[in-house]
Amino acid sequence: MRKLSYYVACTLDGFIGDPHGDASSMFQFIDEEYAAFMNSEYPETIPTAFRESFGLAGVPNKRFDTVIQGLGSYRLALDAGVVSPYAHLREIVATRSLAESPDPNVELVAGDLVARVRELKAEDGPLGIWLCGGAQVAGQLADEIDELVIKSYPQVYGSGMPMFGAGFGIRDFALEDVRSFGNGVVVRTYTRKR
Repeated sequence: MRKLSYYVACTLDGFIGDPHGDASSMFQFIDEEYAAFMNSEYPETIPTAFRESFGLAGVPNKRFDTVIQGLGSYRLALDAGVVSPYAHLREIVATRSLAESPDPNVELVAGDLVARVRELKAEDGPLGIWLCGGAQVAGQLADEIDELVIKSYPQVYGSGMPMFGAGFGIRDFALEDVRSFGNGVVVRTYTRKR
C-alpha cells in the first residue's frame, strides 16, 4: 500500500501561514545548503515552472507521483496564471467551488476526499502521495496520513493557519529522522504508529 505523506513547512509554533495563509516570510530561509537538501531529497515538490532553473529538468520523481492540495493552495498558482503547477505529478485538488478543472492533469474532488485517498493508497506503485496543503485538507485526511515531514522554520507567528484544521483527536507518530541546517531550519520526519 502506498503512503500519504504530509510534507509541510511551518513556524516553530505550528502555523503553515499567517491568518490568510501567506507563508512568504519563510522564503528567506531557503539558502544554498537547504535548497540542495530539498532538491536532492524531494525534487518533485518543486513546481514544474521552476524545475529547470533549480537544475531539476528531467530529474525523476523520487518519493511521490501524486500531489493533493486544497483550493487555497492551488489558488496561488491559478492567480499566477498557472493551471497545472505540478505537471510532473498527478494533481488532485479538493474543492467544492470549482466546477470544472482548468487543466486535464488536475483532478477536482468535490465529494469524499478520504475515499479518494484510500483508492490512491491502494494503487500499485513504488511512489507515494504528497499532501501539499492546506490546513482544512490536512484536517480531513488526518487519519490517513502515514508520514509527517515537517520543515520547521525559526519563526513564531503567534496565530495563523494551523498545520491541521481539525477537531481534537490524538494521533501518535514515531520520530524517524531529524536534520538541521545552518539557517535554523529543522526537518523532522515521523511515521504513523498504527
